[in-house]
Amino acid sequence: MDDVPDDDQKVLDYNAWLFWERADESRQQAQRARQEAIGRQCGATLGPRTFISELAMVSPTALTLGANSYIAAHAYVTGTVRAGDDCTLNAYSVVRGTVTLGNGVRIGAHTSILGFNHSFAPDRPVFRQAGTERGIAIGDDVWIGSNAVIVDGVTIGSHAVIGAGSVVTKDVPDWAVVAGNPARVIRDRRTPKATSAGDRGRGPARRLAELAARAGDQAPALIARCWEPDAPAPDGTTAGRYLDAPGAAPTLRAHADAVEISVLLHASAPEQLPAAEHIRRLRQNQDPGTGLVPPLDDTGRHGAAPTGYEQSDTHYHILSLGYALDLLGSRFAHPITAVARMTPQDIVATLEGQPWRHAGWAAGAGVDTLGTALMWNLKYRPEDRAAALTQYHTLFGWLHTNCRPESGMWTGGRPADGMLQAVNGYYRAARGTFAQFGLPVPHPEQAVDTVLRHAADERHFGPGRTTACNVLDVAQPLWLLSRQTGHRQADIRQWADAQLGTLTEQWVDGEGFPFCLPPLSGPARPAHRPGLQGTEMWLATLWYIADLLGIAESLGYRPQGVHRPEPAFDLRG
Repeated sequence: MDDVPDDDQKVLDYNAWLFWERADESRQQAQRARQEAIGRQCGATLGPRTFISELAMVSPTALTLGANSYIAAHAYVTGTVRAGDDCTLNAYSVVRGTVTLGNGVRIGAHTSILGFNHSFAPDRPVFRQAGTERGIAIGDDVWIGSNAVIVDGVTIGSHAVIGAGSVVTKDVPDWAVVAGNPARVIRDRRTPKATSAGDRGRGPARRLAELAARAGDQAPALIARCWEPDAPAPDGTTAGRYLDAPGAAPTLRAHADAVEISVLLHASAPEQLPAAEHIRRLRQNQDPGTGLVPPLDDTGRHGAAPTGYEQSDTHYHILSLGYALDLLGSRFAHPITAVARMTPQDIVATLEGQPWRHAGWAAGAGVDTLGTALMWNLKYRPEDRAAALTQYHTLFGWLHTNCRPESGMWTGGRPADGMLQAVNGYYRAARGTFAQFGLPVPHPEQAVDTVLRHAADERHFGPGRTTACNVLDVAQPLWLLSRQTGHRQADIRQWADAQLGTLTEQWVDGEGFPFCLPPLSGPARPAHRPGLQGTEMWLATLWYIADLLGIAESLGYRPQGVHRPEPAFDLRG
């Protein structure tokens, strides 16, 4: 839609997703006034970056619209309508009666969702008969094609797809793809459609679906394999701890990885502890003075209190433990004070002090931690919003100013390892900033060229050399950049397709994925053997690769923690 002229108001009414990016201040003020008027009319609750077209007929009894949701031109909305985040009512759609939408419900044009009905006994005209209203409930992540009709009393499960033109008269289960009049289930969304009579889906999509099913079935066992029930926990007062793999040194990240895997594949905390105890153990690792989380010492106990942000061995815990707590519906017990107290000058000094010239990955990791710590502070401490936004403006200003226009990177290449440090550092820096907040990266086409050039460097990819880190650091940037540009899409798909044949064969039953793919001679060191870190990272990486090929739905999961594709926080909301 980049070629759509902005001077025609109707463009933004029909293409509502463009409104807050393209509308001038007068249009934005008019939209705020419209939302305030609707709020006065029915006590509406409207989340950030919602949009209600002036051309839409919106006269509800009660209305809730979550963040980033919109009602486009000529939609007709009445009754009690409650919609979650990222919901879309496209042009000419009708939503009336009692209708509840989860998060991520996408409603195609000319669709009717009618949460009420008429009686039609033969004793009097229909228009004189009493109405009924059982209501319609629609789960999360549902796609409703254009011209569909959904009648009163229907419940549609999460992740379902309603084919264009369908008439839905009965409940639809989770993950179902339905079509027809009346609509019927034609397949499970997690089971890829066969491409021909001779190929019953035995291609990449089928392999992904089969792998995801195995991973889901085996997740409890592979997590239990890494649990030491009798070993002392880091606080020394309780028993039980997670290791990355049997025999590995105890780490806090292992606990976070166990939570990520369990929530990803089973939407629940690992079964070794009640959810509340997982939360307690993760929260009590934080140093209240700095808000940082020290690594464990040689005995597996809590290490000494961190000295400050400059202590890099505390950094990844801000990501891993922070997101594990977030997945469990909790958060850190204390603000990340070591970052909250930074002035803009401190942030610039911190960025300038990163080892960009010789260690791009370490520099990018420092930025990732800085951006994530600022995010947790802003998300959970709204009273400090003004100061935090000043810090963000400084951070993003520096990153934009110092990004190299010829490569899209913040670090140059080296003869010793090519673009390894540059690309790995790019992933970490962009993940914690641009990706985490849904902002466009600078110089996207040049970045695509650089990442693909690195992906062809055989020094870092092949048996015994390919690591989850190196492939994720290619897959996620290509996915992120593809949201901004169509540059070299054929090359990106070719790279992604080449990964699947190898990666889907690396799963070890009951144990998961190794962090580093073993050489042809077999595992030779600990990184070649399956563990929680390798399993968590490869599951996320496979999702990005699959989505580059348009077959991510075959996996039946979507990363939600450290490696989530959606922004974690909207700075503009």
